[in-house]
Amino acid sequence: MLVLSAEKIKQSLPDKILLDDISLFLNERDKVGLIGINGTGKSTFMKILSGSLQPDSGNITYANPIRIGYLPQNPDFSGERSILEQVFYGADASIKEQKDYEAKSILGKLGIYDTEQSIQNLSGGQKKRIALASVFIQPCDLLLLDEPTNHLDSDMILWLESTLQRFTGAIFMVTHDRYFLDRIVNRIVELEEGHLFSYPGNYSQYLQLKEERISMEQASQRKKKSLLIKELAWMQRGVKARGTKSKSRIEQFHSLQNSIQNEETSQMQVTALSQRLGKKTIQLQHISKSFQNQTLIDDFSYTIERDARIGILGPNGCGKSTLLKLILGQIPPDHGEIIIGETVKFGYFSQENTEMDLSQKVIDIIKEGGESIATQTGRISAASLAEQFLFPPHLQYLPASKLSGGERRRLALCRILMTAPNILLFDEPTNDLDIETLTILENYLESFPGAVVSVSHDRYFLDKIANTILCFTGNGQIQPFLGGYQDAMTALKEQQKLTEKQEKQTVKTMPDKAEKPKKLKLTFKEEKEYATIEEDIAQLETHLQKLEESMLACATDFIKLQELAAQKEETNQQLAYKMERWLYLSELVEKIDQEKQKEKRD
Repeated sequence: MLVLSAEKIKQSLPDKILLDDISLFLNERDKVGLIGINGTGKSTFMKILSGSLQPDSGNITYANPIRIGYLPQNPDFSGERSILEQVFYGADASIKEQKDYEAKSILGKLGIYDTEQSIQNLSGGQKKRIALASVFIQPCDLLLLDEPTNHLDSDMILWLESTLQRFTGAIFMVTHDRYFLDRIVNRIVELEEGHLFSYPGNYSQYLQLKEERISMEQASQRKKKSLLIKELAWMQRGVKARGTKSKSRIEQFHSLQNSIQNEETSQMQVTALSQRLGKKTIQLQHISKSFQNQTLIDDFSYTIERDARIGILGPNGCGKSTLLKLILGQIPPDHGEIIIGETVKFGYFSQENTEMDLSQKVIDIIKEGGESIATQTGRISAASLAEQFLFPPHLQYLPASKLSGGERRRLALCRILMTAPNILLFDEPTNDLDIETLTILENYLESFPGAVVSVSHDRYFLDKIANTILCFTGNGQIQPFLGGYQDAMTALKEQQKLTEKQEKQTVKTMPDKAEKPKKLKLTFKEEKEYATIEEDIAQLETHLQKLEESMLACATDFIKLQELAAQKEETNQQLAYKMERWLYLSELVEKIDQEKQKEKRD
């Protein structure tokens, strides 16, 4: 069943066409991922589909009835509500009563536990997670999700994956998490220069299908170039008569020339830039750091080598960004020492980009790193580097405030590389960066001659760039693993299995725990024995006395005397046994009486 139909949607900015007559159809079981370069209009298209923005032209038709859950890229929280109130804001009272526990459970999985906290005191990342919980708590037929994995750690992303895999309705989402796309979607649509291209399957299948499409376009491009050579020769010969036919050929030539130039410059290519890095890089010696009585890093030592590719992994709030700030010298360690080599030049790509003045022009921000820079192939200007980062001349002279969130991230990355650092520190670099930029960045880092240290929850990114993972395992402990994300997770699971096995073996070798003392009491047999034991002892004593008397009476009868002596010995043994039993039973009865008296007092 068709749940959404968007036909011939057009949307423009004063200087740019975002959506050029595009159409999209979603069926009830579709799980579709929308990808594209930052600034192409993905979030704008999501707003149009959600009904929060009217397009310049075109029609949106929904199934009737339909319930839509919409997660915007930057949720707008207003009012004085608590977190839990915000989750249920706009929902029926009956839903709040039925799903109060479920809402708290979802918030807990997203790392939010104080549900009575005011929403005014939250960070942007926390607001995004609360908005995500609000979407999932209310029943819906269509989920529209704009960057749902941003600000989520690896465990949260795995939970979100599982939740979306179980969701039975339709999903349309913008995300640059490639493993997420690979495991969730059954179709990918790509927004490119105002047009929408559709590919069946997940991200892996998309890569294959797009390669086939590009190969076909390249064949067409070769034909265009061949035609352009002929047209160029004609233009250079000059035209004696400026008739209608020649004018049309001139227009055709310029159109052909522009189309080839656009296709040739549409791919971002970055040349590795860095300054010389000496043998001495960064040494962390027994460093510790705590905040508000919480130990984030405890006695950690590590040396970052010249060509290191390090990924830092761990849950939100564990201290990953703190570790980067310690290395940068922005905060001091509580204990230990950080030794930085004299030739080290940092390039720091932060989460917030707060150090960027948005009132400045794009080109001026890039020039803060330098007017030009030496590369492996010569010097390039700031303007040339900007073009490589998909900032054509008409964008370079716009203020940064006019850029989308992803374009600002790309701009910040461009400025950092312009400074030619030899050690790159990335704090969540994949947030808001499009897949094409990420792919080029990953390829760039492969040839980067310095060290790279990256905090990231992007599993695909870590698998591609990292050869070592520093994993925060709790209580301030940081454990290194060789390889990327998947290697680290496999090693952690093996460690957990080994630990569980050792614990089971330890339990087997340990003595059983002392059982709870049972209530003292005599058994039925003991009660019967205790009732008659004193009489039995008396009888044995009497019998023993009679035997002694008999032995005196027949002192001259040696044979009789031997029989009586044997009886006496046997009677003595019986008497000794009975005396021991009497002593044991008497003490037991005394303890039982004491216990009863104690129970009465209590």
